Parts: sequence; C-alpha cells; structure tokens
Amino acid sequence: MKIIHIDQNYPEDWIRVLNHIANLFFEDSKLKAKSDGADMSISFEHHVAEDCSISTKAVLEVEGKQFTNEYYIQYDTQAEGRDLNIRIKRALSHVFLDVLEQYTGMQQQWGILTGVRPTKLYHKFRKEGKTEKEIADILIRDFRLSAQKVVLLKDIVERQLVTIPDIDNIGKEISVYIGIPFCPTKCAYCTFPAYAIGSNRKHGRVTTFLEGLHIELREMGKWLKDNDMKITSIYWGGGTPTSIEAHEMDALYQTMYDSFPHPETIREVTVEAGRPDTITTEKLEVLKKWGIDRISVNPQSYTDETLKAIGRHHTVQETVDKFWLARESGMNNINMDLIIGLPNEGIEEFQHSLEESAKMQPESLTVHTLSFKRASEMTRNKDKYKVADRDTVAEMMQMAQDWTKENDYVPYYLYRQKNILGNLENVGYSKAGEESIYNIVIMEEVQTILGIGCGASSKFVHPETGKITQFHNPKDPAAYIMTFEDAIGKKIEFLDELYKA
Repeated sequence: MKIIHIDQNYPEDWIRVLNHIANLFFEDSKLKAKSDGADMSISFEHHVAEDCSISTKAVLEVEGKQFTNEYYIQYDTQAEGRDLNIRIKRALSHVFLDVLEQYTGMQQQWGILTGVRPTKLYHKFRKEGKTEKEIADILIRDFRLSAQKVVLLKDIVERQLVTIPDIDNIGKEISVYIGIPFCPTKCAYCTFPAYAIGSNRKHGRVTTFLEGLHIELREMGKWLKDNDMKITSIYWGGGTPTSIEAHEMDALYQTMYDSFPHPETIREVTVEAGRPDTITTEKLEVLKKWGIDRISVNPQSYTDETLKAIGRHHTVQETVDKFWLARESGMNNINMDLIIGLPNEGIEEFQHSLEESAKMQPESLTVHTLSFKRASEMTRNKDKYKVADRDTVAEMMQMAQDWTKENDYVPYYLYRQKNILGNLENVGYSKAGEESIYNIVIMEEVQTILGIGCGASSKFVHPETGKITQFHNPKDPAAYIMTFEDAIGKKIEFLDELYKA
C-alpha cells in the first residue's frame, strides 16, 4: 500500500479518479489529506479561464526529489457543471500521470484512460467528423495514449464498421443475453454467476431455475413481438450454458424461437460452451438442429498444471478432442480464449498455447489478460497464486499480437478491466468475416442489451441520446427463482419508456 499525501481535501470524485491513476503504478494506493505515514506527497494547481482553457500543474515530492509537470488545453466551447468537472479531472489526471511516470520510469501505454471501453472514445470522435489524424493527435496529446495503442483502436474500429455497417443506427434494434448460472466447477479467477451444477441439481434448483427461465423467455418475447422489435444478436452465457442436459437445451431453444419475433432476421446466435468438459455429441446435435454454429471452446491454457491450479477440471487433451468433435459436427464458427498471466505461466507456457492454437485455427481467438477481480478466489488468496511480472505480461501480449497477424487474424473488439496485469487489455481477434456481432455491440454500447436469466444484466440504451440505464437480475439461482417475475415487470417498464415514448 502506497500512501500519497495530497495537498488539500478535493471532491470525492476527483480523489477517486486520481486514485485510479496512482493504481496504474502501484498495486494498491491511497490518497489522503493527512501527511502521517505518507510515502510521497502531491500538490496540484488548476485554473479555468474565460477563454475556455484549462491549465493544471502537479508537484510530486518523494525520497527528497521533486517532479513537476504542467498541462494546458484550449476548448472551443464553455462548459459548466458535470462537463466542466470532467474536463478538470482529465487535466489533473494528465499532470499526475506525468509526474508518476517521471518518478517510476514506467510508461503507461493507455495514458490516463482507466475505463473499460477505449474504443467508445474513438467512435465518439469519429461520429463528430474528426479525421483519423485528428483523432490520433487528441488521443496522444490529451489522453497520453501511445501511438501503438492508437493504431490498435483505429484497426478495431475499422473492422467493426465492416462487420456492422449500420453500427451508428443499430440502436433501433436490440440484442439479448441469456444467463445459465451453472458450471462443473468455479475457476479461481471467476466472478461470473457460476454455481456447481451437481449440488444445485441435487437440491432441485436447476429444474426450478429452468422453469423460471422458460417463463421469462416467453414474457420478454411477448413484449418484443407486441412491439415488433428486431433482434440483432443473441448470446447464451453464464456460467456455462452447456452445463445443462441436451434435452434441457433443446427445450430452451424451442421456447426462444417460438417466443422471439423475426427469427429469420437475427444476425447471430452464440452459445458459450467454454468448458470442454460440458461438450457432448448430443449437445452438439441440439445446436446443429437449431442452426446454431457459433460456440466457444475455451482452453485458457494448454498446460495441465495450470488448469488444475485455476480449478478447471478438464485436461488439455480434452480441449483438443472437444474442439475437433465440434468441428466435425458442423460448428463453423468456434471461438477459443487464452489468458495471459495465469499462475506459474511465463513466456514458454504461453508460446506453447499459441503453438497449440495454430494447429486448430479457430475462427476467433480472444486473448485476455488476467485481472484480479475483487470477489474471485484468486484475489482473496493472492499469495497462493504466483503470476508474471509487468514486463513478462507485456511481452506475452506482443507475442499474441504477432501470432494473430501471422495467422491472418484481425482485432475487432477490445475492453479493459481494473486490476488487470500490466495495465494491458483484452482483445478479440478473428478471421476476417467471423467477428462476433454481440461482442461489438455490447462493448460499444450502441444498442439495448436485454438480459434474461440468472445473473443477466440488462443495459437499456436510449436509441437517440445514448443514455444508459442498467438493471441486474439476481446472480444466485435461489434468489432468481424468487424474484424473476418482478424483474420481468421492471424490464418491461424500462422498455416501454425507451420505445413507446
């Protein structure tokens, strides 16, 4: 824990933003106005001028040394209230980042951006009519991104515009997320709704949950039909939706297609079959019956010792076998996930994972960087899990970028997380034309995502203003069973407000 003495009591939201910047350099930090026990001290100056300019200065004092930086930005229009507050926080972040880079010698490739969706910022500038050069200049000068990250964002946005040419108008449609909260076991890094299916089936919760899910699918489908809504994409996630039995999957898809409007215009349906130990010939036959050929078969790593350490009760060979079983059964769009920085993995292990991936050539490969999520078992027991250092993680990410380019994959979506190793990112790569529409629309927040099922989050995006309202179904199956009918009513209220106004 690094204690940073700050020169005065700033507003809480300013402290929160500055703390995010400090945490890019230190595993944990705290800014406080009292100097006792402080490892360093920081003082700020800021000035908002009548000509719409903002100037800031930071002075960092640590270990008898002083580091300073000044920043000036000229805006075209006046701002007040929330907008002015955002401008000031951004300018303060700029100088704080600079002095911390001077002190530590670390360069932050993502600059002052600590949010999840940097591509949204690129899209914002694009829709304002700015050229590629103007966008690059802004991101490098005012957000302090590296030129390499700017090129990555540009390439991703270009690919998204090819995949969804109507992305700027797709808010008139919606996508649907359906959550199945069961897995064979829970992985050590996971915070998704993932409850052991064996014990829950024993207590009758699986059957009761599925009964509730059928009702929710029908009721939400009725609203969608009554209002003649078009569905862009559907994503079955969890948990692992292939944890349930083949006949249970079949019944759910029957209800979905019976209940949802315009099934012939749905652009994509994905079923997350991420745990290879849940994939069977019978389940693949059900997917084929309903014309669903986009699935995930996720190795995460091709080292058996790693799989054991993170709580995945399948072997590397089982991943390989189930991939080819899926391919032979007619699955033509298979995604696979790899995670950089898993416990006890370094360059050699990740190189092995890339070499194994090369043998299969899945249509898409999502490269995640390990994130210490607050509620995960791995975060609660950090001492138990030895992970790679910042430089090694960065080298592995570069390896992934080089490998995907050599194997004709293109980056098409990206997101970041707090407490992510090396302050890096998660990138989805695909063969050209095999991009996931759902992954793009949820990351860019260009349309409403209707969440159905346990742990499903609904994100209601106003089709004109872009204003976002969220609603979360309960994560726990028992709580879902008790409250799903109330959740249906609340979501219909949100939908009415958006689309019947």
